[in-house]
This record gives sequence, structure tokens and C-alpha cells, in this order.
Amino acid sequence: MRELGMVATGWFMPAEWCRHAATWMVWPHNKALWENGWGVTLAEVQQDFARVVNAIARFEPVKLVVDPSAIAEARTLCGEGVHLIPLPVDDSWCRDSGPTFICHPELGTAGISWRFNAWGGKSVHGLDEGLARRVLNSLELDCIGSFLANEGGAIHVDGEGTLITTESVLLNSNRNPGMNKREIEGIFSRLLGIEKTIWLPGDPDHVTGDMTDGHVDGVCAFSRPGQLLVDATLEAGSTYGRVVAENRRALALATDARGRSFECRELFEASEAVDAAAEVFCASYTNFYIANGAIIMPAYGVAADEAAGEVLRLAFPDRQLVPVRINQLAHGGGGIHCITQQQPAWPLQG
Repeated sequence: MRELGMVATGWFMPAEWCRHAATWMVWPHNKALWENGWGVTLAEVQQDFARVVNAIARFEPVKLVVDPSAIAEARTLCGEGVHLIPLPVDDSWCRDSGPTFICHPELGTAGISWRFNAWGGKSVHGLDEGLARRVLNSLELDCIGSFLANEGGAIHVDGEGTLITTESVLLNSNRNPGMNKREIEGIFSRLLGIEKTIWLPGDPDHVTGDMTDGHVDGVCAFSRPGQLLVDATLEAGSTYGRVVAENRRALALATDARGRSFECRELFEASEAVDAAAEVFCASYTNFYIANGAIIMPAYGVAADEAAGEVLRLAFPDRQLVPVRINQLAHGGGGIHCITQQQPAWPLQG
């Protein structure tokens, strides 16, 4: 693993809509975490995961990291086209614990191993903190280590030099005490090829209660450069409604690396699907995943699914919309984007 100061210039993070060589995921196996912590059965969560895995596998290869203790369940529920990779792990949020893949015009593909501390020390992560390095080793790709405590769900890029993140995550004392925006922006510039970082408030008062402290992939997502799909709520006067409004205000004032103001399309959350007894519940449709030729959309079996689907069809007219039910997974505070990590194909396409 190379150190930050030794990294060649020219690396960049492609947009999610560029063609993928594969999608990486991690199979859930921690029964105590899901059943004692989130109040759902592990078997139900595995069913949700398997639906997502098999939906993506229709469009591109899926590399599924599986703790050796759970190989049998994963093999039973996942299709033959899914490649199982036995590796000891703690948890199942590959977007955050897995590598962030980057590309270079001359050096090809590599990956970043951020300093993963389980969202500010909220969970056991002795195995997951080294997952990115182990994945990259398995691919025989260079691993670039960073001292920045970061997670993949905390950043969105447009592939043209713009990155969006939230203050409540990266400036949080549970991640990067003493670091300022300029220092973090310098790391994004060097490792991800970012020319402009846009800072949203996120969830500074911890209104949502989820472990991430306000990941950007629950706030907004790029559909193309200059266009965003943004989380919205019909309960504008609620506490969460005020959080949504503050993030929207920051986006309205922002311009991207090319000087464009953002065109924003609203994705109203699935509020009627929320389990009132749940500690947390991810009802955000912005937590979709862009696969090769498809949009894998979180679905909950409620009327809001169809409305969200129409917005996504308009935003991605050339991709097939694939809704996948995740009502049990949502109790863990995350959605489809949170459990996936794209490995771009090289040379880049799209």
C-alpha cells in the first residue's frame, strides 16, 4: 500500500454511470447485529440482499464477499452468476468499508483504502477496516492508503471534477478531529481528481438517527453532470423537513466545477413505509444504484414507489428501471447504494 505523498498525479474517480467491470457487495452474516441491534431477522435481511444481488447480476458481474461462516446461505440464495469470495468480515456495508475505485489515463485502475472507523466508532470493525486492501489485493490492483476517515457513502462525484459531501460526516470529531475543509479538499483533489468540493450541512443535529451522521447518498445523487436527484419529504414542517430544506438551500447556492447551477429533481421519501417501531429506517429513494444499463431502485411496496420510479425513468431514459423490495434491509439505516460499490471498467466507457 502506497502512502498519500507517493501517489502519482492524474488519478480520478469516474462517475457511477460509467460502465462497470463488476459490482462489489458484502453478504450479511452478523445475526446479533441485525436481530439485537435492528430488530429484524437475519434470514429476512439476507432475502433482501439476495434480491439486490440477483437484480444487479442480470446486468453485470457481482463479486460478493462472504464471511466463511455464511457461504452456504449465500450460495443457496444467490444465482450461479454471482462470484462468492470468502473473506472474514464484520458487517455488510460495502459502499463504506470497501475500496473506492479510481482510474488513471496511463496507469489504469487502482483503489483507495480510506481509514474506516465504522462511522465514528459506532460498531465493531477490526476486520472491515482492512477490507478495501484485501479486495484490491485479490484483484492485484494498487491500493492507495489515506489517513482520512471517510466512507464511500459520504461522497458523490460527477466525473467532471465535482464532489458533493456533508459537513456532519467528514468534519465530525468522531472521524477527523482537527481537520478543516481545505485539508480534506486537498486529499480529494489529489486522490479523486476533484476540482471543486461542495459541502452540504448533512445532519448536524443527528435528526435521522442513522449511524452515518448524514451520508450524502441519503441526501442527493447525480443523474448526470449538472443534474441532481434530491431527497424530499411531504412533511416540510417536521424536524426532518427542516434538515432537507437546509441541504436544498446549500445546493441552490452552489455551482459545480464547470460553473453550472444544479437542476434538481425531487424524489419524495417512502414515508408510509417507515416502521414506527424501528430505531432507524432508510426510506430514501436517492439511495438507488446505477448498474450497467439499469437503475436498481429501492422499493417498499407503497404508492410512493411508482412516483419515485417515474422520476428515475425520466432522469435515466436509456436504462431499465428495476425496483427491489428492501423493507428489512432498511431497518439497518441504509439502502441499495449503501451495500454496493462499483468497479469501473477500463478503458472507461460512458
